[in-house]
Formats: sequence, structure tokens, C-alpha cells
Amino acid sequence: MLYPTLNTIQTKNIMTTVFSGMRRGLKQGEGEFYHTENLTTDCCPLATDRAKRGTVAVLDSPQGLAVKDGLVYADGADLYYNGERVPGLVLSTLPQSQPKRFVSMGAYLCVFPDNLYLNTADMSEYGSMEMSWEGDTQISYSICKGDGTAYEKPAVSKDEPSNPENGDLWIDTSGSTHVLKQYSKAMSMWAEIASVYIKIEAAGIGQNVSAGDGVRISGCKYTGSSDELKKQLEALNTTAVVRERGDNYIVVTGILDEAYTQNGGVSVKRKVPKMDFVTECQNRLWGCYYGIEDGKTVNEIFCCKLGDFKNWEAYAGISTDSFRASCGTDGVWTGAVTYLGYPLFFKENYVHKVYVSSSGAHQIVSTAVDGVQRGSESSFAIVNDYLIYKSVSGINLFDGTQAVLISEALGDIPYYEAAGGRLGGKYYVSMRDMEGRWNMFAYDVKKGLWIREDGTHALFFADGGDDLYYIDADTKELKTVRGTVGEAEGDFGWEAVMGVMGYEYAEKKYLSRFKLRMSLEEGGWCEIYIQYDSCGIWEKSGVIEGRGVNKTFTIPIIPRRCDHLQIRLKGRGRFRLYSFARVLEKGSTH
Repeated sequence: MLYPTLNTIQTKNIMTTVFSGMRRGLKQGEGEFYHTENLTTDCCPLATDRAKRGTVAVLDSPQGLAVKDGLVYADGADLYYNGERVPGLVLSTLPQSQPKRFVSMGAYLCVFPDNLYLNTADMSEYGSMEMSWEGDTQISYSICKGDGTAYEKPAVSKDEPSNPENGDLWIDTSGSTHVLKQYSKAMSMWAEIASVYIKIEAAGIGQNVSAGDGVRISGCKYTGSSDELKKQLEALNTTAVVRERGDNYIVVTGILDEAYTQNGGVSVKRKVPKMDFVTECQNRLWGCYYGIEDGKTVNEIFCCKLGDFKNWEAYAGISTDSFRASCGTDGVWTGAVTYLGYPLFFKENYVHKVYVSSSGAHQIVSTAVDGVQRGSESSFAIVNDYLIYKSVSGINLFDGTQAVLISEALGDIPYYEAAGGRLGGKYYVSMRDMEGRWNMFAYDVKKGLWIREDGTHALFFADGGDDLYYIDADTKELKTVRGTVGEAEGDFGWEAVMGVMGYEYAEKKYLSRFKLRMSLEEGGWCEIYIQYDSCGIWEKSGVIEGRGVNKTFTIPIIPRRCDHLQIRLKGRGRFRLYSFARVLEKGSTH
């Protein structure tokens, strides 16, 4: 007797138990998602939703954010520290003065481009780094000692005075530069006084000046007939270091054949230079600028006097002096940061590293690297001792010598205007694509995994304590990523789109069924959608309601036969995805 023979359908079981973030592009690896919304890699190898964020405050006009000993942010013309408005300190609201850049130096908080400062240990101490005085009264000039004490009137001549007494003074005019000398009876000779000073006296001229300040003096002029006096007075129209001061006088280096009085027209200013970016390193503020200043083209790096953020033009020939140097590389500056104890200044194709010297002989070394993208100066973050930033080609990890691209998982989509921050071992970055859509991504440095959290447009990031603060550009809310501070947000939706399945099979196979093992909090839900053969239509294939995050369940789905398909999970509430099992069946040869 002959019995019928049944052919066994060949099947293959594939189980995915490790979900490893997101990867854009034509092909995803096992356990990788093509697109995510409100997911996190914190629980990897499980896929789960992110933590609820917190709302700390709602601002009117957010312009800057930082964390010092407390949270600092600018809202319009007001500066807030530790949640309290700093009374008396008014910020500029002009467009060219936005946004604000906060730099910490010791107990002081420096605000740029306003050039203001605040002592966070003594909130009553604040003000401007700059000063300006203009005299409309009489201004008197006379030579003096370093402490401002007047000299007795010296003799002025080409030849030595006859019969001098010990201590007599003589201004030797025999050379092109006049020299002050003093007679020593013990040595029977005229000895040159190496350092000679001029005392400039006027009402209020020194009230806002400190000894050691580098100031710009202008308007000094002579209307008499002496060419030498004219040259000596006009030589004061320069940048000078104040040796000593009083409310009504300042002392600077110079020589004057005779005392002189001028009627107004003099100004004394302490200036902070224009700066594109500023960073603090080794008790100095370092800045850079590319553009026009005082009618001259500038492409420079400079720093303030040691320990003194008010003085950027103090050149006394000592190790604590200010510093200024030109750079030969082309292009605008795109960012500045302190990393591994060095100030780094970036252009899109270069990094300039400053080797800070205790003697003041600082050196700048330029290296061609994939630098910071223009407009992404806020993308810096130091995570696990690596510097991460946005370049033209993508997100780079910099170790001090070379930059390595780490954003291949984001695909070949160009992004712009990135802002970044650090939270534990993760790098958060918010940036827009070519079509103006914003995305907030998170990169786990240790695991090497990317995930897209949502479409947040973050203006600024600042890490403080166990959380990461940011300002949402759309809602103007000051928020925290983990929600440890502020009012926690409500339930939010989440989404996970898997990669296309089917292209990777060499033979005629198709996905006959699949199972999802997951858990959902009570009251939550999950919908399963399938898109067949890249048709662009998502067909709803199932829905499940949550029974508690500690209770798992299996969702069996039988898709229709197709060449390839894509699965989309969409839901609300806390969830955990443990595994994704699928069964492949061998089809016909056609």
C-alpha cells in the first residue's frame, strides 16, 4: 500500500536578546533600531523608555546657562544664580550681545560679551571688567618716583651741572632720549635712574583703577613751542601699566623735562578685547578673535593677566603679564575649550593648542584636524576624559592629538548648530538637519551606542550634580534630563522602528511569524505596525495593554507573505523589551 508523503517545511528560528541602540542607513545590525523616540540605552541589552525629565523654571528670554557652585542662567536682562536674581547686575539685551557666555574663574563668574563679573562668594561684589574716565578739567603732568612722590625740580641741560651736591637731579638732554640722573657724592658721578615715572593728576582719574592695571591713555597733548615736550607728552598716548594710583592721580612710566598742565581732553580706559570665544585655564582667561578691531584685521589668541580677568593689556615685562599672539591659519574661530590642562582654540580645519608657561613665554602649536563646525561652538563636552564635539563631518572624539569620527550610526544626514552636554558616561547633543528638524541624541561612550531621544531643540546644556540641565528653545523651559530636579513630566509616548528584514536572506525565505517578549506598566499600551515591501503604509497588526513592568508577556504576530518588511512599535508608559523571536520559512524558488 502506498501512503501520501508530506514534505516538511524547512524553518529557521532567530532570537534577538540584545538591543544595541540606533543605526541609520540602508542596513541595521542585529538588535539595532532604524529610528527611536524617547528610548534610552541605560538598560542595554534591554530596550526601554527614557527617564522622565524635570522642569525647573519657565523663562521669558533665555540667553545663557552654566553651572558653577550653583545653577546660573540669563533671562533677558536678569542674571540668576542658585535660583535667585542678582540685584543690580543688568545684562545687555541687544542682539549683538546674545547669547551670553559664562566662564568661571575662582569664585568669580565672568559674563561675555557684556564683560561683567560677579563674585559668587560675595554677591554684593559685581561690576564691569572695563573702566573709562574722561577729563574735562585740568590735567597735570610731572615726573615722580614709583610711589608717586614728587622729585625736587631737576636741572635740565646737555652738560653736567657744576658743583653738584649729593642727591641732586639732572635730566641729561644730550642724547635723542632724555635721561634722569642723580649725583652720588660717594662715587663722584652721575648715576642714571633706570625707572622714571610720570604722575598724571586730575579729579577722579584713579577712582576705578588699581595698581598694575593696563590702561589705554589718549588725548595727552602739548600746545607750547618745545618739540621735546610735545614728543614726551604724546608718548603717553599708549597702553601703559599703572604703577601707583590714588583717587585723583595715576603713575605711569615716562619722562618729562618739566611739569605741564593741560585743559581737559584726556581719557583713561581699561579695555577687554573683542572675543569670539573665552575659556579659563591655569588662573587666566584665554580668548580668540577673528575680524576687525580698531581698524585692523585681527586673527589672534590672547589671555588676561595672571589671576586678573580685568586686565588684558598689562605688559610690564614680567611672567604675570597679559599675552597676545597672531595666528597664521585661515578662517574664523569656531570654538574654545580647556582640555587636559591646555586651552584649545578650534577652526573648522585646525586646532590651536596653547602651551602655558610659568615664565610667560607661552607657545601656540597649530595642527590640522577635523575641527569644530561653525555654529556648533556649544557642542563641547568632556566625557570619560575624552573631548567630544560636532565637526562638519559628524560627532568627533578628540584625545588631545587626533579626532576620530564616532557618529557613523547617525547615517550620512548633515547636521548643524549642535549643542552638547555630559551626563555620567553619556554625551547628549541637540542639532538640526537640513530640513530644519531638531533631534536630541545620546551617545554612551563606554558602550559605543547611539540612541535618539526626541526632537528637542536645546539651546544650552550644563551638567551639575547628578543631572544635566538644558533650556528648551521651543517652550523656553529650564529642564533636567533625568528629572532629579524640577517637576517631573507626565507620561509620554515612545516609538521604536526596526530595520528592514528580508534583504539579508540569500534564499527564498520569508518571515512566517514573530514574537515579542516585553513588559508594560499598568495602564500603558503598545501597538505593533508592519510595513510590507517598502510600500510606505504602516498596517496595524496588534495592540497590547500593560499589566505591570514586572510582568512579561509574549505578543505573537503572523505577517502576510512578502519579500521584506519593517516593524514599528509605538506605545505609552514604562516598558521593557526583552527579546524578539522570528521564524523563517523556506518558500518557492520563484
